[in-house]
Amino acid sequence: MLLEQYFPPPDIVTSLQPEELSIPLLRCLLHAPDSELNLGNFVRSEEFDRYAPKEPDVVRKLTAEAWVWLETHLMIAPDFRQGSWGWFFVTERGKALAASGDLQKYERSNELSSASLDPSLASKVYPLFVRGDYDTSVFQAFKEVEVRVRIASGLSDEDYGVPLVRKAFNPENGPLTDNTQIQSEREATANLFAGSIGLFKNPASHRDVDLTDPQECADLVYLANQLLRMVERHATARKAGS
Repeated sequence: MLLEQYFPPPDIVTSLQPEELSIPLLRCLLHAPDSELNLGNFVRSEEFDRYAPKEPDVVRKLTAEAWVWLETHLMIAPDFRQGSWGWFFVTERGKALAASGDLQKYERSNELSSASLDPSLASKVYPLFVRGDYDTSVFQAFKEVEVRVRIASGLSDEDYGVPLVRKAFNPENGPLTDNTQIQSEREATANLFAGSIGLFKNPASHRDVDLTDPQECADLVYLANQLLRMVERHATARKAGS
């Protein structure tokens, strides 16, 4: 019986939230026959009566909620091979979650929204973050800032790191300096970029910085995202003034 094999005892199931029941349900679906990869067929199965004889319909309801959670988070998807809708298959994302059993890791990935990121960060950094590779995701985010500064400022490949951004945002004559800002703001902008590259990009170039907090990592990626916006804004301002 799949439920007995993969679900916790019924009294535990009744205390779980839909997302907490999702991993046991995923494992059931991975081993269920194709005829049961349909919500109606699955929850109407007589197996629920044998698994939870005291309150089978309560477990059915909770299972249906967990099924909807899986569908909402793309762990399962409609099976296009079937002749009608209502049939599902377990996606690669679902298989990965079922194999790892690390629901917290998946939930932590939601602390960073790819939709709010610069396209380069969304494609290069977000996948690293979701996999839990926090060191590399932060390094890659600030490397993108460095690359974008170099391109926008027209400086050469020989310019890199803190000297690059200091030159690009030099308060007196930097190619990305916004001369409509007062002196102290121009200096603050140069310090912001230099400090960010020096603190969050350069150390990871030379050693493992051992970032383990997903919220801290997300905050740093969002900082890099803001710096990229500033690069574009400063570049646009310089072009308009030239």
